[in-house]
Amino acid sequence: MRTAYKCRAYPTSEQAAALNRTFGCVRFVWNRTLAWRRARYHAERVKTNFAQANAHLTAMKTADETAWLNHVSSVPLQQAIRHQQVAFTNFFAGRARYPRYKSRGGRQSAEYTRSGFRYRDGRLWLAKMDAPLEFVWSWPDVDVTAIDPTTVTASRDPCGRWYVSFAVEVDAPERAPAPGAVVGVDLGVKDFAVTSDGEKIANPRVLAKRERNLARYQRRMARKRRGSNNRAKARAKVARAHRKVAASRADFLHRMSTRLVRDHDVIVVEDLAVKNMVRNHKLAKAISDSGWGTFRRQLEYKTAKYGRHLIVIDRWYPSSRTCSACGHLLATLSLNTRHWTCPGCGTRHDRDINAAKNILAAGLAVSACGGDVRHSGSSRVRSPVKQEPQPAKVGIPRL
Repeated sequence: MRTAYKCRAYPTSEQAAALNRTFGCVRFVWNRTLAWRRARYHAERVKTNFAQANAHLTAMKTADETAWLNHVSSVPLQQAIRHQQVAFTNFFAGRARYPRYKSRGGRQSAEYTRSGFRYRDGRLWLAKMDAPLEFVWSWPDVDVTAIDPTTVTASRDPCGRWYVSFAVEVDAPERAPAPGAVVGVDLGVKDFAVTSDGEKIANPRVLAKRERNLARYQRRMARKRRGSNNRAKARAKVARAHRKVAASRADFLHRMSTRLVRDHDVIVVEDLAVKNMVRNHKLAKAISDSGWGTFRRQLEYKTAKYGRHLIVIDRWYPSSRTCSACGHLLATLSLNTRHWTCPGCGTRHDRDINAAKNILAAGLAVSACGGDVRHSGSSRVRSPVKQEPQPAKVGIPRL
């Protein structure tokens, strides 16, 4: 299986200058090629394949006005063309939006394949560099001298931190011992997750906690003159504040997803349409701060890695309005109603715990009957759980 290790890097001033030149050339090649592809399509109505884009890169390197592209390694430039081709493939397949231009103020990166770097005894030499690039290895259980990276990606985030990522091929880990437990998870805003066991996991709200400091840094940056060094320093402070928010959120999501995967054989979640839900302007910031999409992605690859089973039920299943004790379906249930009593059996329900129990039951039922379930992020298969249940009147149990 393929995995990656991302480490902090500490380049010298000469290495930083060389990497910055490489980042600029990669950004220029990406933007110039993207503009050329768009103009070619609008003029000739033809798509551009990888060979044609690569030939355009060769033409840019031989032209007098862009001959400075030869001052950096050719490997990251070719990788930029390859990544752009993949981006267009994903766009035409409906998996991503149209590729955008790269900005100088965003994250900068350059990818090197085996012909663009040398790795020996835990030391890394990138192309066009005479000295090894220093980095900090943070995995004591993995021998840094034993890895054999297939690609190396050097990057710099907007706040000025340097990183180097090693992509390696490793043996699949042994399956973890089966704990024999199943769980349904209902994601929310007030409580990040509520399990079918009755556990409520509070939402850390990492953005809300740092919002005041972030707003203060942004006001300071707005008062600085554009293009000045003071504005660049203020922008770096804003970027560092955003990095702390992202790091805190990622740490929480990793801890939660790892604990669920470690303690359960089967995990059932809902297929939430986050892209549509953030259109609600009152909840958009809270939903985006929760990181549901990242949590779902982490569950997918961690369950596949450790031999667990992830079941994703359809988003239209009425988990909150269905009684987990008798199956009675309410006609309506407002979002403000956090507790309700079933008119069919008289059971008092906590809205979120009841939804988590129904999510678990629906996932296990679909899995047992062999129906089509959304595994590992498939977006085209619909669950056989009834999509549009018959309208029920309050007080009449559903038979």
